[in-house]
Order: sequence, then structure tokens, then C-alpha cells
Amino acid sequence: MTDKKRKPALSVQSFIDALDHPLKREIVAIRQLLLSADPAISEEIKWNAPSFRTTEHFATMHLRATTAVQLIFHLGAKPGRKVPADAIADPEGLLTWHGTDRASLSFTGAADLALKHDALLAIIQQWITHV
Repeated sequence: MTDKKRKPALSVQSFIDALDHPLKREIVAIRQLLLSADPAISEEIKWNAPSFRTTEHFATMHLRATTAVQLIFHLGAKPGRKVPADAIADPEGLLTWHGTDRASLSFTGAADLALKHDALLAIIQQWITHV
């Protein structure tokens, strides 16, 4: 039997430093907003993207598109968990629900992120109470 060594985990900062994306500044700003929303939030690279957690992962960036940055809110990898849609106040209608356990919202640039900043912060603070 061979001894397989795990590759060291790539830090989110290293990932972003190496990232070639037209919305890199927005990605950095979203990351900063997530980390500042609550002291319990930490980050790591999971699913080949920056992912954020408290006790479980709850938000992961989707960076494949070059015209927008999508933030996926979820309840981690464990199946069967649900967030009732009315449990997350979203008066601006920013969230697109993809089931009872996940939702997303997208940002097309700095101006769009600035418009959604306060609502995003409120959504993050509500979402983490469900993980």
C-alpha cells in the first residue's frame, strides 16, 4: 500500500491572487462582506471556489461566468436540511430559490454590488442562523 500525501489546502487569498476574472474586484468585495458579516464566519476553498462557513458551509461563489459573480447560499453537504422561504426576509427580491435548501443571487459589477450591499448583508446574517 502506498502512502498518499494530501495536497496542502489552497488558501482563499492564494486562490484569488491567482484568479484571472474580469470581476475580481467584486469577488474581493463580496469576500470581505461575507467575512465581516459575523465573527463566526470563516473561509476555505471548497468545490473549487471560495466557500464560507460557520458550523457548516453556507455560501459558495460560482465564478465560471465572466459577466457576473454568483453567490450560492446553501446548507452544506448534508442532505435533508431545509430553509423555509419565508425564514429569510428578502424585501428586494434578490434571492432566486433553487429548492428548499439553496438560493442564489448574482452581481454584474461594482455598481450592482453597491446597490445590493445592505440587503446582502442582511441575507447573510439571516442565513447563518439556519446552518
